[in-house]
Amino acid sequence: MIRKQLNYYLAHLGQDIPAGLVVFLVALPLCLGIALASGAPLLSGIVAGIVGGLVVSWASGSQVSVSGPAAGLTVIVMAAIEQLGGFQVLLLSVVLAGAMQAVLGFAKAGTIGAYFPSSVIKGMLAAIGIILILKQIPHAVGYDADFVGDEAYLQLDSQTTLSEIAVALKAISPGAIIVSTVSILIMLLWETPAIRKLAWLRFIPGPLVAVLWGLAFNQLAPEISPTLAIAAHHLVSLPSIDNLDGFIHQLTFPDYSRISDPQVWVVAGTLAVVASLETLLSLEAVDKLDPLRRVAPTNRELKAQGLGNILSGMLGGLPLTAVIVRGSANINAGAHTKVSCFLHGILLLVSVLFIARVLNMIPLACLAAILLLTGYKLAKPKLFMELYRKGTNQIVPFVVTIIAILFTDLLKGMGIGMLCGLFYVMRANFHAALTLTRDGNNYLLRLQKDVSFLNKPLLRELLEQVEPCSSLIIDGHRAQFIDQDILETLYDYRRSAVDDNIALELRGLETAAVPRRRKVTSAPAGWNPRQLPVVLSITTGAAATPALATPVAEHRQTSARAA
Repeated sequence: MIRKQLNYYLAHLGQDIPAGLVVFLVALPLCLGIALASGAPLLSGIVAGIVGGLVVSWASGSQVSVSGPAAGLTVIVMAAIEQLGGFQVLLLSVVLAGAMQAVLGFAKAGTIGAYFPSSVIKGMLAAIGIILILKQIPHAVGYDADFVGDEAYLQLDSQTTLSEIAVALKAISPGAIIVSTVSILIMLLWETPAIRKLAWLRFIPGPLVAVLWGLAFNQLAPEISPTLAIAAHHLVSLPSIDNLDGFIHQLTFPDYSRISDPQVWVVAGTLAVVASLETLLSLEAVDKLDPLRRVAPTNRELKAQGLGNILSGMLGGLPLTAVIVRGSANINAGAHTKVSCFLHGILLLVSVLFIARVLNMIPLACLAAILLLTGYKLAKPKLFMELYRKGTNQIVPFVVTIIAILFTDLLKGMGIGMLCGLFYVMRANFHAALTLTRDGNNYLLRLQKDVSFLNKPLLRELLEQVEPCSSLIIDGHRAQFIDQDILETLYDYRRSAVDDNIALELRGLETAAVPRRRKVTSAPAGWNPRQLPVVLSITTGAAATPALATPVAEHRQTSARAA
């Protein structure tokens, strides 16, 4: 379902073009802020964003994920530059890390992404949303001591996330507050039914209007009321480049003479592992946010990220990963295909070459407003209530993951959340079996015994075997227990099946969603289960098809097997 034809992309340009513009506005300050925090040239962050948009978007199997420099790598990059003795040597490590990621992709290491429990992934999304809100409050009030895009609780300016807010409230800029408040109101207004009914406004994204408002305020405030003027250090700060030759002249290239240095390879291995984990986490999260519930191939994503890091390192860019903030902004803006990500890469390149002076007039406060709303959409109260209603085994890992990420960082927090999730999984004693049977264009997928989230990779593999324009029955009557992750995967597949014209019927899933207590009974004398007849049939339309007799795949397992 990932590979689409040209007509598919052209049909959704009306949604993808505005979304690409919004992602560009979000990504621009993030690229600059992460480069600044990493101790690298500002242009290196832009280069990584350009590569992520122009190259990784098409190499990836995801339709809505967006790649670029990641805040989670800033500490590693800064330490590596000092350890290796220069930025050019780091670029060599980035190239080598990309090659390692590609090898991981061919080795099918991406399968690990399917083993993250759904409650932990949702906890990560909510934590990212809360972090966005907390981190953008200082920028919204005009206090920009910390770099845009920081996600760590302990900041590089010796403050914590919470103490930074307290300091920011003592250094309020009235102009910045006006810009951010009006920007939020504009974007909320743009989502109302009254605005959406107007055809000529529907295709103009609200964040773009908010940015235009910020530009206008920045130009008029000094003349109308100088006290409301926004200082230069509260504005976007793109490097000044006049033309393509100037852009190429400012690029930095790797120092290949250090390729035999063991430290270079150690840094490369560290970057490859951390970037791959962040990418897989981001991919799982973005798949959850995708309204069509499309599932991107993880191994292909590792190959795409490897290619991206090789090119980024060769051109003087920072290491890149798939980034949740950009991906969620892309989805919230209405993106449907990867054209939006590609367009954001084009806009990053054009902005550096031709319109840097205009973009340097944009207040950071209006960009902070965009991220504030993005954060709220990731951490809506409705999500907390939904997990609470699903029971302790869902809400506890969810909350633990949020708290852990807020007070550590993304990877450490996810590790703690995974341990909590695995604790609840280990409490259940289960066995699982999945059977897919085919007769022509008719398929029968049976869930038998206990089906846990460990069966998710196998389930995805079997669902991928179902061809477009066919009929599929998913029968859970024989299952004693179906894990919440499996149910979500099936319900997500039901949405995406419409895209490939698959007629889908779900049977017996609700009764198996809650574990049933098994009754032990004695078998009658002379009873032999092998003598029982097994007849499987599928009825489509008004007539019944012949009995299904050709097994495609039958798996019975007591532990997870890689897809």
